[in-house]
Amino acid sequence: MSNNDQKQQGNNTQQRRFYFSRRKKVCKFCEEKIDEIDYKDVKLLKQFVRDRGRIMPRRLSGTCTVHQKKLKRAIKRARMLALLPFVSDEIDKL
Repeated sequence: MSNNDQKQQGNNTQQRRFYFSRRKKVCKFCEEKIDEIDYKDVKLLKQFVRDRGRIMPRRLSGTCTVHQKKLKRAIKRARMLALLPFVSDEIDKL
């Protein structure tokens, strides 16, 4: 193969792009028809708290606006009652 053939093959592979459609995130609470989010349900709340203790944003968790506000309130209540930590223990290890 000559240099020109190699350049043409390189351009063809660079021009190909594979596009995939992302699956639309659906609100877990709307899907399961949960109206009220209980602050005492720690198992459910932990799914929406990152490993460092921060609340996951809507764009990552997929919750709708109404349920995100209720979720935020429930997580903050659980933190005040020491059901959830404000900060994880991993930060202390650093």
